[in-house]
Amino acid sequence: MGQAREVMDRLMTAMDTKDRDALAGCYAADAVIQTPDQGEVAGREAITNYFFHFWEAMPDVRYEQLATHEAGNVVIIEGFVAGTNTGPLSRPTGGTLPPTGRRVRVRSCDVATVDAGLVSTHHAYFDQLELLGQLGLLPELSKQ
Repeated sequence: MGQAREVMDRLMTAMDTKDRDALAGCYAADAVIQTPDQGEVAGREAITNYFFHFWEAMPDVRYEQLATHEAGNVVIIEGFVAGTNTGPLSRPTGGTLPPTGRRVRVRSCDVATVDAGLVSTHHAYFDQLELLGQLGLLPELSKQ
């Protein structure tokens, strides 16, 4: 196992334990994450806050890793994000959505580049429609 995978293993452990300081310690000060819901989030503190809002919206959230791939300083983690929406969820356009109380299990994929023992870039992928559908927030399509 290389350094990239070790750093992402630490990051995933920090997420599972909701350890804000440990999570921040995995990212470079000028790290950048790309997300489907917020676009580019830059800087260690902003990235940590991004994940913290998910923890508030789904305090029992967990990351089910299915596969991990590593090539040099790049690591890819495939799996699912699962949890119960008991807190407000941030909207990409600002504001929040009220909690639905629904459980979700959404496919995810993370691609991270590690430099000098810290994540420098992170691309987090998940299907927003799958998430909104499981939360019951999509309008039903009329049958014609």
